[in-house]
Amino acid sequence: MIANFQDRVTVTVANHVAHVLLDRADKMNALDDAMFGAIIEAGDYVRGLSGVRVVVLSGAGRAFCAGLDLTSFGRSDRWQDGSLADRTHGIANRPQYVATVWRDLPVPVIAAVHGVCFGGGLQIASGADIRIAHPDTRLAVMEVKWGLVPDMGGYLLWRGNVRDDVLREMTYTHREFTGVEAVTMGFATHTAADPLAHALDLARTIADKSPDAVRSAKDLSNRTAQMADADVLLAESVAQIALMHSPNQIESVHAGMARRTPEFVDP
Repeated sequence: MIANFQDRVTVTVANHVAHVLLDRADKMNALDDAMFGAIIEAGDYVRGLSGVRVVVLSGAGRAFCAGLDLTSFGRSDRWQDGSLADRTHGIANRPQYVATVWRDLPVPVIAAVHGVCFGGGLQIASGADIRIAHPDTRLAVMEVKWGLVPDMGGYLLWRGNVRDDVLREMTYTHREFTGVEAVTMGFATHTAADPLAHALDLARTIADKSPDAVRSAKDLSNRTAQMADADVLLAESVAQIALMHSPNQIESVHAGMARRTPEFVDP
């Protein structure tokens, strides 16, 4: 199954994995208004698909995403949903939702990052649960170069991953760093010579697990970072109660004991 959004984003679904491809290769997948809209549409489309257990997010051509399309600068109408202070998508505005939609999806998202990943592109990748980068990928928190600050959810998405003083340095200087450095800093999870192949392989591994358990684990990861200790412990228990003796939990045990491939029912 293949779907296309505004000739800028393509979604392909196979074997419970949705591959979301930023598909504006001639512009290094730079973010213009149509690209913002297409990414949001693709994220909402994937959310509504039954049977999807993992999402892989990648970029076509020479780059993951080069950040904001420079031709968008100076355009007062570039955000169609009004003021950046308006909360148009839950707790986020429209540009922020382009990145946070991936964190908000109920299933894991794996970003495969190569070539260039600057500014808004880095924030989109940071919305994923896991980021696989080519060792030579060029990354940067680019916004200060243009007299701006990161405002597509970066400060929320980097929290807990990137050490505070490192984030401050990278933001203040907008210095480029490599995929190898990104792992040491916390912007990326792993490096791989073929990030997309690695991401798809990891996605297939996760897709073979109980979709109920994986979704619950992502929900806990999303919710517990800022909880008090007692609330974290209670949240774990409540989630476990919902899973115990459920059909997919029982199938996990039976398949494991029999050393066979499990047959799960998707939520």
